[in-house]
This record gives sequence, structure tokens and C-alpha cells, in this order.
Amino acid sequence: MALVAHPPSPSHHRHRHRLQLPLITRRTAYQRLNSSNPQTTSLLQTNTSTKYQLPLLQQLTSLCQSKQSLPQALTLLLQENPRHETLDLQRKEAIGLLLQACGRYQDIGTGREVHRMVASSALFHNDVVITTRLITMYSMCGSLLDSRLVFDGLQKKNLFQWNAMVSGYSRNKLYEEALRIFIELVLKTEFKPDKFTFPCVIKACGGISSVSLGQGVHGMSVKLGLLGDFFVCNALIAFYGKCGLVDEAVKVFDYMSEKNLVSWNSMIYVFAENGFTHEGLGLFHKMIKCEESLVPDVATLVTILPVCAGEANLEMGMVFHGLAVKLGLNQELKVKNALIDMYSKCGCLSHAKILFDKDNNKNVVSWNTMIGGLSTQGDTRGTFNLLREMQVEGREKANEVTILNVLPVCLEKSELLCLKELHSFSIRHGFHYGDLVVNAFIAAYAKCGLLCYAQHVFNGMETKTVSSWNALIGGYAQNGAPGEALKFYLQMKNAGVEPDRFSLGSLLLACSHLKSLCFGKEIHGYLIRIGLETNTFIVISLLSLYIRCGKSASARVLFEEMEDKSLVSWNALISGYSQNGLPDEVLVLFRQMLSDGIQPDEISINSVVGACSQLSALRLGKEAHCYALKACLVEDAFIGCSIIDMYAKSGCIEQSRRVFDKSRDKDVASWNAIIVGYGLHGDGKEALRLFEKMQEFGQKPDGFTFVGILMACCHSGLVEEGLKYFNQMQNFHALTPKLEHYACVIDMLGRAGRLDESLKLVNEMPDEPDAGIWSSLLSSCKTFSALDIGTKVAEKLLELEPNKAENYVLLSNLFAGSGKWDDVRRVRQKMKEIGLLKDVGRSWIEISGKVYSFTAGSNSFTGSQQMQNTWRRIEEEIRKIGYKPNTESVLHELAEDEKIEVLRRHSEKQAICLGLLRTRKGETLRINKNLRICVDCHNAAKLISVAVEREIVIRDNKRFHHFRNGFCSCGDYW
Repeated sequence: MALVAHPPSPSHHRHRHRLQLPLITRRTAYQRLNSSNPQTTSLLQTNTSTKYQLPLLQQLTSLCQSKQSLPQALTLLLQENPRHETLDLQRKEAIGLLLQACGRYQDIGTGREVHRMVASSALFHNDVVITTRLITMYSMCGSLLDSRLVFDGLQKKNLFQWNAMVSGYSRNKLYEEALRIFIELVLKTEFKPDKFTFPCVIKACGGISSVSLGQGVHGMSVKLGLLGDFFVCNALIAFYGKCGLVDEAVKVFDYMSEKNLVSWNSMIYVFAENGFTHEGLGLFHKMIKCEESLVPDVATLVTILPVCAGEANLEMGMVFHGLAVKLGLNQELKVKNALIDMYSKCGCLSHAKILFDKDNNKNVVSWNTMIGGLSTQGDTRGTFNLLREMQVEGREKANEVTILNVLPVCLEKSELLCLKELHSFSIRHGFHYGDLVVNAFIAAYAKCGLLCYAQHVFNGMETKTVSSWNALIGGYAQNGAPGEALKFYLQMKNAGVEPDRFSLGSLLLACSHLKSLCFGKEIHGYLIRIGLETNTFIVISLLSLYIRCGKSASARVLFEEMEDKSLVSWNALISGYSQNGLPDEVLVLFRQMLSDGIQPDEISINSVVGACSQLSALRLGKEAHCYALKACLVEDAFIGCSIIDMYAKSGCIEQSRRVFDKSRDKDVASWNAIIVGYGLHGDGKEALRLFEKMQEFGQKPDGFTFVGILMACCHSGLVEEGLKYFNQMQNFHALTPKLEHYACVIDMLGRAGRLDESLKLVNEMPDEPDAGIWSSLLSSCKTFSALDIGTKVAEKLLELEPNKAENYVLLSNLFAGSGKWDDVRRVRQKMKEIGLLKDVGRSWIEISGKVYSFTAGSNSFTGSQQMQNTWRRIEEEIRKIGYKPNTESVLHELAEDEKIEVLRRHSEKQAICLGLLRTRKGETLRINKNLRICVDCHNAAKLISVAVEREIVIRDNKRFHHFRNGFCSCGDYW
């Protein structure tokens, strides 16, 4: 509104003349009015008019301390109507005080009433101080339109009023408006921006992330000679830090000849927010030792404690806790909240809870921080109990942040009731209108397996943003419905919503689950067109896609093109190679990662230990175990299981058991790993003992446990026990057998020669048997020369996998074992026509950290003549104690002497020879083989263990064989 000025009344001049006080300026008068000096009070009381001045300011100052008292302060102000100059000055001070209080408490109603009073006053309606405070009051109440109306209605404007408008826009995050009015100030007025203008403008540049504009404002402040001002420099430090230009922020900080505490706090915050945690801590130490002898304040501690939290540096966090106590700042609410957050994120929830419970002055941030800490640790019960306690106490009400902190614990169907309760609570309190909250509920319902609920929440949204679509698409992609994710992506496109990197990341994940390489490549092409192919998040998603689709080489090309290879990207490639059965590449990549200075984490170590398991590389596995111990990673449940599994699959079941026994928290996965380990080593009885012990310890077996138990019974010939546990699984533990359980039982019956029972179970299965089951049954038919059953089984197998060489080899071996050489030739001719090649027998041995590989019938190994001589010598020795070549193991139509020569060149015999040549006397030989060990090599290994007085451990494609003193751990049952 336009404020019209009125000329002062004659009475005003009379009072002004009468009340003129010599030597008392406006400032000193105000100071005396607020003084408790009795002489001053006496002086003022000599004038009858001053009897009313002192109570007005005193009462108004007191009333302005509380939001509830502001209407009373307004009433008091309206009652007073002085006509003396000095009293008018006091009234002006009173109006200013009340406007400041209205802004501070965001009481816009009382502020409007004060504005009406000012507008109707001829004396104050165009006063510079009061109009400036009106502009500021409205901006603090968030009503920038009112601020602008006051500003535009001014007859004359000074720099204070321009600054008030710039500050108001900046304070309310209307950064573009702040910059527009700044430009208007520079171009249309004669005023020069000062040290109060520039901090607000620089903040606005940071708000819109405009580096170039901020640098321009920086240059202008330099030209105006303001770079020595604390406020301007501190704003520049914050601006450059927000834009990620840490070096520029450091330059401004270093340029400052004098630094106040805010400068140091700002620079520490810049380091912390940009991940330079060590630099932030180092700067704090410099601040303590600097010449200004600055003492940390609340802002310092609130800045530095999150650094300790982010680094999970509990020790350092406790040091700062001690410092807070020493400085008497530990009772400050912001510091207490930061301490609770630090302890929570460092895994010390007990410490955080003690601080929280001791605090009688909690605000909503305190509750949210503690709830968030419990939620992050996965404590579902504790999280919901604290939320209920917060509501019962009633002083602080839950807000959107509370809901967002609670939702992450809703991960399983078991939490569905709590999730629905939380959803109802949010609807009752109006939180469900917030975009973030609704999206979080969509994601939570998806994680709990209720995708229909997630879609229902999504459908109920009036305005669907890209974030809403992302929540739904991501929920489907991550929770077992990738096809639906693709469908909703197409709906999003049809709705005219353009995808962002999160949409495309979820889409790539869906393609990975579907192994849809073709569609994944289309998305890759689209990403290249829109320039997102170099985004780290997207590149990692592409890596996962190509790895899941078996295109490891393509993934490697993408990885090598990355400029900044993060730990996440290394882990994606390393774990991908591990999952694709490329353990050698895993180890090469891991060494390269270490040489590049990237420190591995739990995921990296888990993948490396898994690779060692696949290779049975014991020495490398021990090195990985040592690294995990030094890095304090062995307590991680996944790594602990991987190490147990690695030792078991490297032939060291005793070491595997030691690691298991030393584990403090044995979960189901740990028990499963050791049970499977004993099963692989043919010690079925120990596996069953562990199974019973597991239940005594209160662990409930799952489907993987029974796979281990049934496999152990299968390898140990414990058929009746296996059938008992198979029935127990269904009737006692209420677990529905899957294909892998039926496969174990069928294999167990087949190995025992109970082929009719095995075939009967195949026909009674609720699911269609897969190729693995038919293959296992065909192998048993070959072992027991069951030609009729085997021929029928082979027909089923070849229907399912007509292009797999191993299936034809099994059928050929069945015919060869029965002397059906014409049928053998027919099968091999069929393989030749299709273009299939039989897998060549391969064995490998690790010596001094290096893996040596051998193939059956090959003499390509350097020093093979020496190895042949070694074998002749060994063969002579073992012939003396009963060795006779088992030529039935050679399933080829050859003469006997030719068959004996073939047996001599089997890959495991070559590996044994190298092991004897390259290792110390008495050292255990550990050999791996890609195929099942033949009867001849098995018999030879038993006798070699006697002749050379060594233990020989051979892992074939089914199990481990420990050869000691002429016996094998399998008891000749394999």
C-alpha cells in the first residue's frame, strides 16, 4: 500500500521545544531509560511526562519475550498516545521492538496490526527504521509478497531497505528473486552494495548452484574492497563449499588476514560436507592452536561431531564429547542431538540411549535422531516402541522426518502390521500428502512383498512426480517383479513424465533380473544420447546388467573407461566375476584394486574368499583370511560364512571347524556352511551331529540346511537317515521340498543302486524334474550298468538339454560300460554333427601361491619328461604293494597297453607328480579336478599316500577325497 505522509501538528512542535533535554541524545536517552541507575531514575522522575515512558519500554520488552504476550504488547502500544518528541522516539523504539518480536516468533497477525498502526501514523509511516523492520518482519514470517508491497510503497528507499529485501528473499530460499532485486539495486540506484548485501547475494548464488554468477559477485566484492570483511568471506567459503569447489574455499579462507570463529566453523563444515574428513579434523586442531585462541562453540561441535559419525570414528567422537563437557556445552540441545547421532552411527546405541534418556529437554530432532539410530540398526521393535513413547509423552509430535526414519525397518512381511499402523498414523496427521512420505510408503510396501499395496498408494496420489514413478518402478524392480517395472516405465513415458537417472537405474536393474540384454542395450544407447552414460550410479547399473547377462568382457570395457573408479564399482565387477565363475579374474582385479590404493570392504573380501573357494586356493584364502582379521571384518556374518566355506572347499575341514567354533554369533548361515562342508568331505555322521546341535542352540533350520544334510547323507551312503530327514523336513519343520532337495534324494538313492525307488520319486515329484535330476540319475545308471533305465532317462535328459556335451558323454559312457561300442560311435557321431566337444579332464594344484593346471593326455607342461620319470618310479613302487591299472576306467575301444598309457596321462596323476617334485617331504598335496575322479586314479592315490607317506587331498566335481595310509575318506563310496 502507498503510505501518505502528513505534516507534523503545531502541538508536536510545542512539545518538542518543551522537552528538549540538553546533552541527552536519542541513544543516551534510551540507554538511561533502560538503566537501573537510581540517579537516572530520579532524574527522569522529576519530569511528570517521563513517569509513563519507563514502564512502557520495560513492559514492552518483557512482553516481547513470549509469543503469547505479543497481542498484549500491541494493546499496550495502542493505548499510549504521546505528543512529545522524546516520547515519540521511545514509541518508535517500542514499535521496532514489537516488529522484531513478531518476526522472531512468526506472528504475522500481530505484525499486520502493527503495520496498520504505522500506516495510520503521520509520524512513522515512512520512517526508515520502522519500514525496514516491517520488510524484515514479513520476510521472517514467510510472506515476501507483503514485504514487497511495503518496499514498493516507499517514497524513498535507502540501502538498508534494499538489503532487507535481498535478505528476505535469500532467507526464504527465493534465490532467483534475491538475485533479481540485487541486479535492480546495482543497475537502477546509486547505492553501492555493502558487507550486508553481499553475504545474502552469495548465499543466493549457492542456492541456485551458479558457480559463474557466484564468481562474478566475488569479483565485485573484491573491487568494492569488501574481501577483508568477515561476513563476506564466510559467505564465500560456504558458497564454494556448497558448489564442491573446496580449493576455492580454502583460498578465500587462507586469504583472510583475520578469521573469526564463524570462519573456522565454515571451513570445517566445507571439508566435512565434501568428504574431506581428515582435513576437517586437522583444521579443527589448527583452530585450537591458532593465535586468536578461539574456543569452540556449539556450531563447531555440531559441525565436527557428524564428521566422527560419518567416519564411524567412535574414539574421536568420545574425545569431542569430553571437550563438550569441559566447555560446558554438553547441555546445549543441538550438541546433545549431535552426540546422540554420533553414538548411533558409530554403533553405540546404548551410549546414545543413555544421553537421550537423561535429556529432559528433548525436541522433535532428539526423538527423530534416536528413532533413526534404532531404525538404522534394524531394531524394529525398539523403533516402534520409541515412536509410541514419543506420542504418549505428548510434548513433541511426530513429523514427516519421524515417519521417514521409521519406514526403513519395514523390510519383511512380518512388519506389515506395523507398516499399516504407521500408514494410518500418517494419514490421520496429514503426512501422506508429502511427496517424500508417500514415496517412502510405496517403497516400504514393495519391500514387505505387498506390491499391490504399493500400487494402491501410488494410484491414490493426485500429482505423480518422477520421484513417485521411481518409487513404484524401483519397488517392482527390486522385489521380484521386474516385468511389472518395465510395464510401469512405459506408462510413465506415456504420461509425459521424463525419466531421470534413478528411473533408468531401476530399469537397468529390471533388465538384469530378466537377463534382457537386448532391452538393456537399448537403454544403454538412450543413456549415451542424453549424456548420462558417464554417471557413476548409471555405470554401476550397466556393469551389473552386463555381468548378469554373462557379458563380463563388456562389463570390463565399461569399467576401464570410468575416470573415477569408486570402491562400489570395483566391488560390482569383482563380485560379478565371482558370480560368473571366473575366480582367476577376481584375484587379478583384487590385486589391481589394492595397487590403485583402494581399500577393500566386506563385499570385496567376500568376493575374494569366494574366488579362493572356487579355486580351492588355500594359500590365497589364508591371506584373505589374515587381511579380514587385520581389518576387523571377520565378525561380519557374510565374511565369517565365506571363510568357513573357503576352508571346507580347499580341503581343510579341520580349519573350517576351528573358524566355526570361534565364531561368537553363529547364525543359520554359519551352521549351514559347516554342515555342507562336512557333507562335501564325506563325513555325514558329523554333519548330522552338527544338525542336532544346531537345533539345541535354538537355530531353526531352513531349506539350505536340509540341502546340506541330504547331500551329506548322499555322499556317505546314509540312505535311511537321508530319507528320515527328508520326511522330517516336511512333517516336522513344515518346509516344502524344492527341486534341489529332490535332486539330493534322487542322487542318494541312485548312488546306492536303488534305481527303481529313485525313478519312482522322479515321477511323484510335484514339479517337473530339471536336467540336473535326469543327469544324476543317468550317472547312477552308468555306475550300475542299468542300460534299459539309463536309455529312457537319457531321452528325457536330451529333450531338456539337446546341446550340452556332458549329456552325450554320460550316454556314451553308459553304452561303453556295457560294451555297446556301436552305440558309443553313434552318440559320438551325433556330437560331431552338432558341433559339441567333450570337456577335457583338467586338474590343478597350488604351489607357493601359483596355480599349475594340467589336462588329460597332454605333455605340454615344462619339465614333463621329469614328471614322466617321477610317475614311472612311483608306479613301480605302488605295483609292489598291489596297484594294478584299472583299464575299465578308459571308455574307449583301445588295446590294453594303449589304455594303460591313457591312464598314466590322467591329469590328477600329473598334478600329484608336480606336487611331489615341488613341495617339502611330508607336506599335504591338495589337488582339484573338474570331473569325477576315475576308479584307477582313486586306487592309485590310496597306494601313493602309503608309498610317499603323505596325505593327498583331491577335490573332484562332486566331493573331497582324503587319501591317508592307503585309505580314502569316502570309504570307496563316491
